[in-house]
Amino acid sequence: MDVTRVDAGAVQLAYETFGDPAHPPLVLVMGLGTQMLGWPEPLCQEFVAAGFYVVRFDNRDIGRSTYMDGVQTPGLATVALRRRAAYTVDDMAADTIGLFDGLGFERVHLVGASMGGFIAQTVALRAPERLASLTLMMTSTGSRRVGQPRPRVMNAILRARPVPTREAAIDATVEMLRLIASGGYPFDEPAVRAVVSESFDRGTNPAGTRRQLAAVLAQPDRTRALRTLRMPTLVLHGLDDPLVAVSGGLAIARAIPHARFVGFWGMGHHAPRELWPQLVTEITTHARSAPS
Repeated sequence: MDVTRVDAGAVQLAYETFGDPAHPPLVLVMGLGTQMLGWPEPLCQEFVAAGFYVVRFDNRDIGRSTYMDGVQTPGLATVALRRRAAYTVDDMAADTIGLFDGLGFERVHLVGASMGGFIAQTVALRAPERLASLTLMMTSTGSRRVGQPRPRVMNAILRARPVPTREAAIDATVEMLRLIASGGYPFDEPAVRAVVSESFDRGTNPAGTRRQLAAVLAQPDRTRALRTLRMPTLVLHGLDDPLVAVSGGLAIARAIPHARFVGFWGMGHHAPRELWPQLVTEITTHARSAPS
């Protein structure tokens, strides 16, 4: 599938589409340092088979979207203490709304995973009229009281450094993904390595990942604001998630009125292929049940 770009306000976003444009749009927002390939094409095709027009895209500073290289990035210690960053999750939400505008979508079914869930929540708060339904996967409210990573995982993220060769970079990413993977399911290293390798070859931007991380660390606590949302909301979370603890997903489900929480035993910060049928069924059933 050819990659094209759309003007989304301050940036250009690279995106791909699958399915019939006459069908309801299902927009997939990926997480920290992860390109649109984090939504594998076979998974996108399962959503297509369920009757949706699927869009996946690269967030700013990743893949083939705009790199914010001219923006000064404060150190992560400064960010953690003062919540300052080169740009914000709110800016990334504005990018996503710009994608809707650029593609001519009046309303969409929005699915956000991890950092993509932070972005999706912010889209819902900024432009609730643009969402027919909201699905939030392995994400949190922004509160520092919930959804926190296990110490060894956070230490690994903060200690990560750029490596000099393609092979070393791919190896390091595979090992990081192994650290946060679903312990209740086999780690499919060949499949993971293939996606990581393709992502590296599409475009690598370690500085962009650090800027995204700074935006995540600087995000506000949305708990109180989430109580104002009224769109149908589904929260999906692995009960063994080492990066975003399940307390984050539970806090979202408590905050958003009538949100439905579904937890998966053995699932970490990753959607193992064995769970795809359940995830697709949950998301598509939820979207279809939303008022037209």
